[in-house]
Amino acid sequence: MDGQVGAILRGLAENVKFIIIIYIFNFLCIFLYMITIPEAVAQLVRRSPFLEDAMSRGWLNLSAVARSIRPDVEAIVQKKVKDGAVTIALNRLAGTRNARARPLKRYFRAPPDLMVRSNLFEVTFVDIPRGGGAPRLFIDRAGGRAATFLTVTQGINETTIIAGSQLRERVLSAFEGATRIALHDGLSSVSVLLPPGSAAVPGVYSFILKALAWDGIPVTEVVSTSNEFTIVLEDRNIDTAFGLIKRLFEGR
Repeated sequence: MDGQVGAILRGLAENVKFIIIIYIFNFLCIFLYMITIPEAVAQLVRRSPFLEDAMSRGWLNLSAVARSIRPDVEAIVQKKVKDGAVTIALNRLAGTRNARARPLKRYFRAPPDLMVRSNLFEVTFVDIPRGGGAPRLFIDRAGGRAATFLTVTQGINETTIIAGSQLRERVLSAFEGATRIALHDGLSSVSVLLPPGSAAVPGVYSFILKALAWDGIPVTEVVSTSNEFTIVLEDRNIDTAFGLIKRLFEGR
């Protein structure tokens, strides 16, 4: 009888030890991988570029934002949080974002040159063989330069050509055997001639694109080189976009 009781007690002790080990392991996992309130707030703000931009500009009532996102913060951190804690995290985050934006503001001390082109079209094909001489079909050999606006972008499976409307029939006939998946006429473009080294400045392109998005202007295509950033839009939006980008840089 005593032996059976001892065996039962030893079994219970081993079970208790196992439960304690599991509890400690769970506690360590929660402690090591626990997301803090500031981390949760930063995660939520990053999901909305517009919220992040408005915060850095000081346009928002952060207390109201805190009340709005508090349920989402609680879901991430798995505990109840107070509005004040979320507001503090938002204030710190807004200051950080504003500090990061200062180098960009200093970068555009002088407005860059803008160039507008109209009467463009865009066409996209799939499965065009790589390494072909397709772009050379549109080169003005006599002048040694492209006769008109032309960009050729070759992705993994698709090739997009944006060119002046005078090349439309020439382009379409050159790729007559290829599968065409998109064709857009009535396009214009705004090219921003950026200072040298612009590729090393974080947020240069988003600085322009966010302004267009804020104003509800859809972008058909973007094309970039080392120091040029070209935005392709529908003709009906070009005047508004040009004026917006011009004011954007004049306000630096």
